Amino acid sequence: MTQLGRLERVELRTAWSSESSDFTPWLAQEDNLRLLGEAIDIELELESQEKEVGPFRADILCKEMVTGHWVLVENQLERTDHTHLGQLITYAAGLKAATIVWVAFKFTEEHRAALDWLNEITGSGFNFFGLEIELWRIGESPPAPKFNIVSKPNDWTKPKAEGGLTDGKSLQLEFWGQFGEYLKAREYNITRIPKAQTQNWLNFSVGRSGFAIAPIASTYDSVKRAYGGELRMDYTIMNKQAKAYFAELQKQQREIEEKLGDPVTWYAADGVQSCRLYVRRSVELGDRAQWPDYHRWLYERLMKFQEVFRPLTANLTLPVLEGGSEPC
Repeated sequence: MTQLGRLERVELRTAWSSESSDFTPWLAQEDNLRLLGEAIDIELELESQEKEVGPFRADILCKEMVTGHWVLVENQLERTDHTHLGQLITYAAGLKAATIVWVAFKFTEEHRAALDWLNEITGSGFNFFGLEIELWRIGESPPAPKFNIVSKPNDWTKPKAEGGLTDGKSLQLEFWGQFGEYLKAREYNITRIPKAQTQNWLNFSVGRSGFAIAPIASTYDSVKRAYGGELRMDYTIMNKQAKAYFAELQKQQREIEEKLGDPVTWYAADGVQSCRLYVRRSVELGDRAQWPDYHRWLYERLMKFQEVFRPLTANLTLPVLEGGSEPC
């Protein structure tokens, strides 16, 4: 008979004696932020620890890799209290954070209800999460952390359908839902799979905030300028220096296009901050019998874009101007 170990709960203070000098630096480490991000289904990139907010200091400030939105993380090793709840609101307002994450040893029912209420009354662009952290081990093994969600946005598992969905929105939701299952069946594990949305695109992380890969399935054909549909795979730059980064990529245009193997459109419109390049294909999106082929086409381009642009994005820098600074 196989001998099995027994899980044993470990007190948090045995690993972290202090919130500020032990727990916060631990949580801010890349591997541990990844664990936290997996729990809330968001890819996080550290911006700073002990971020100044007026006379106060927020524990951890991150960016969501795909959108570039600010994520505030406030943590404590004890039971939740009113002081930390007030700090969350104060810091979120001062930092313009779109997602607020409160990590604690234990949530009181009142504070869990407070986060639920905030998720109910705020718009879809704001998200409040409450997580309890535990430590467990088997025998003499090192303790392992476990995050348990006690509060999350109401629409985090499925899109809102207030008043029902139009036929087009229903089609998009169904198409992306099946595409997600297609990826899971192929053990896609480069980055998290975004949840299905009632929109014509999904955003996949490429390992750096302000940059993303976006599969697109639209009922409008931008070349024929008619309804029917098109598939695209976009590489998008969404930050203040997008055009400068885009210009640097264009210096490698021939190599990039050879690696992608499809005709590439480079797009950097005047008056628009973001830039993108993409490959495309005309389709009839409403023909569900063709969806397996459409999913295969998107999957193959998604893998190719990840292969080409992950290393390019990681190494992409701007030329240094005279005086030693990058262009703004």
